[in-house]
This record gives sequence, structure tokens and C-alpha cells, in this order.
Amino acid sequence: MRSRTGLVALVIFVLAAAVACTSNTASRSSSPASPTTAAHHHVTDTTVTPAAANASPKELGAQFEQLLGQHALLAMRLARSEVTNSSDFRQVAETSLEANTDALSQLVGTAYDDPQGDRFKQLWQGYVTDLSAYANGAAGQDASAKQAARAGLMGYCDDYGAWLAGASNGQIQPDDAIRAARTRVQGLIKQVDAYAARDYGQAYMIERQAYQSSFTAGATLAKASVTPKAAAALDAPPERLRSAFAMLLGEHMELIIDAQRATFAGSSEFKAAAAQVNANSATLAQAMGAIVGPKKAAEFQSAWANHVEGLLAYSTAVAGNDEAAKTTAAQNLDGFAARLALYFSDIVRNELPVTALTDVLSVHDKHLIEQVDAYAANDYAKAQEMQLKGYQQMLGVANTLVGAIQKTVQAQQPAGGSLTGGGGTAQPPR
Repeated sequence: MRSRTGLVALVIFVLAAAVACTSNTASRSSSPASPTTAAHHHVTDTTVTPAAANASPKELGAQFEQLLGQHALLAMRLARSEVTNSSDFRQVAETSLEANTDALSQLVGTAYDDPQGDRFKQLWQGYVTDLSAYANGAAGQDASAKQAARAGLMGYCDDYGAWLAGASNGQIQPDDAIRAARTRVQGLIKQVDAYAARDYGQAYMIERQAYQSSFTAGATLAKASVTPKAAAALDAPPERLRSAFAMLLGEHMELIIDAQRATFAGSSEFKAAAAQVNANSATLAQAMGAIVGPKKAAEFQSAWANHVEGLLAYSTAVAGNDEAAKTTAAQNLDGFAARLALYFSDIVRNELPVTALTDVLSVHDKHLIEQVDAYAANDYAKAQEMQLKGYQQMLGVANTLVGAIQKTVQAQQPAGGSLTGGGGTAQPPR
């Protein structure tokens, strides 16, 4: 039997090795529906609760991760709406991105101080404006507009690097901060270009990479705001495991939403979005294999596949206006949630009750069902509200699940190695 520390170290290694996997593709045969006009209502702010003034480095790190990961997704979806000239969705995306910027700035103010929070907000707003301008240039095939926006974005990277070096009292070097900012911004630029060129496979692959790099940057911002000794808590194996699972489960939520929305955009875009759902599922299955061994990982793979396919079966029914198929898919999802709950409760030796787990997983399904229903009805504000609530809920699920795993699971060395491969697949419902 491995020690708990050894288990955590192995899972982190597996996640690091597997997280870049973007293989597997999917297809579907149903014809997509087309949105018409938008319905407007207020977007509920469901961003993270502000950190307390005495928040621990772990709490700061988790909130920075959540908000930065969320930012990357909102920024890319806003850029896509610029490229496709989806003005109604763009208004909702802009509102959500503004709320995210406000929450990030407030968190910077808590972690550092109020003047640093104000300076961060000034820099961040300029960067978001330039990214939007770049997307507009890409949509209009305006090379000069793209060049001007790119210059502004590179200038932001330089300013951001100087700011973070100063705010961290030299714990982060300007060149390192500039390099990290440029990598993040260049990824977003490449995603816009790929999407504008209808290279959806590349666009959605870059989106997943951008989300991961933005999410993991949260630990850097948190560590830079405290002493090196206090920052060491964020590098402890249990915290890194929590972070990794939070990233992957939040990513699962968001990639399902991408695939749901791509159902209405056409089969080629759906296939690209579904491929990233499959890549995320494969990484989760590999991580579970490292924790519980190949036999129990195969059980997870099967249950997770049903979960993924059930969600996309519901989306297919919505796109096809098939009420009977929607009812069947929703009923199937209830059964899939119960099966997953039994699985998770079993691997943590009933540390988490089946009923409570079933309820949590059913809420996750409910968020995604209501999201696609709202999106199909062109109620983009409600769809965005469900997206934000669902993302935040999945991070909470990750924290609870990892806590129970650390308390109860002592994994045996998986026969044949820790990588199991596979995972739930996004494919046409049968």
C-alpha cells in the first residue's frame, strides 16, 4: 500500500502528464437548429464570494484560480460572439466579463492592497478592450485593426509584468511575469484567429489550453501576495491535488456547455467541441486510475461516459424540438447521477453519503439542462447565469470529493501502471 503522500504525488504526476491530451473526436448526425431573436433580462452575478481580509493563502489561491479560469472562458466566448456578430449574446458576455473583472480586482485588493487592486483593474480593463478590438478586426478581416489591437495587448503584457513585480515586492521578476502574460495573451489571439478561420478543432483545443494556463496562474498571484513561507502551503501535495481536480471538473462543466451550444452552430463545430470533452474525460479517467486502480477506473469510465452522453442526448433533443426525447434523456440522467453517486461513495468508503452525492450530481445536471434550454430559447442571460452557477458548484464538488479521497483512499499500485486512458465520450446518442 502506498502512503497518502505517495498517492497524491502520483495523481499529480498523472494529471500533469495527461492534461495536455486533446485526442479523440466525436460526431453527431442530427441537424442543428438556428437561434432567432434574443430575450433579455438581468444577469445575476454568481461570481465567487469576496475573500475575507484574513483569507488564507489556500483560500486566496482557490479564488484566484476560479476567477482566472472563468475569465479565460468568458473572454474567448466574447471574442467568438464578435467573430459571429452575435450581438445579443455579446451583450450578456460583456456584462459577465465586467463582473468577473470587478471580482478579480476586488480579490487583488484583498490579497495585496486597494491601490494595487485599482491598478490591476485599470490594466485588466484595457487588455479586455484590446482583445475585443482584435476579435472585431478578425471578424472584419481588417489587418490594420488587428495589428493595432495586438500592439495594445503586447503593451499590456509589459505593463502587467512591471505591476506584478512591484506588487509582489520582487518575489516575481518582471521578465517572468511579462513572459507568462504574453503566453496567455498569444493563446487568446490564436484562438480568435483559428475560430475566425473556421478551424474549430484548433480553436477549441486552444480554448482548453488557455483555460488551464489561466486557472493555474491563480496560484502564482496568490503566492506573490504573501511571504514565501506562507506561499509554501500552495505547493503542498494535498492542495495541488485539490487544485487539479477543481480545474478538471470546472473544465468538464464548461466544455459540456461549449458542446451544447455548438449543437446549434453546425456539425463541424460540434465535433471540435466534443473532442475536448473527450480529452477532459480521458484525463479524469487517468486520474481516477491512479487513485483506485484500473478495475475501479473502468467503472468510473463507464459511468462517466453515460453521464456525458446523456447530457448531449438532451441537447440533441432540444435542438430537434423533440419533447419525448428530452423527457427520456432527463430520466436517463437521473439514473446516471445515481450510478455515479454510488461509485463515488464506494471509493471513499461511504465518507460521502449516496443520497447527498446524488443530489449534488443532479444539481450539476440541472444547471446544464437549464443552460441549454435557455440558450435554445435565446435567453442568453439565463444561460449565462446557469453557466456561472454550474462552474462554481463544480469547484465545490471537487473540494468535497478530494477531501473525502484524502481521508479514506489508500490506493494500491495499479497493475500495468497508473494510466488507464479512456473516459466518457461525447458522441451521437444511440
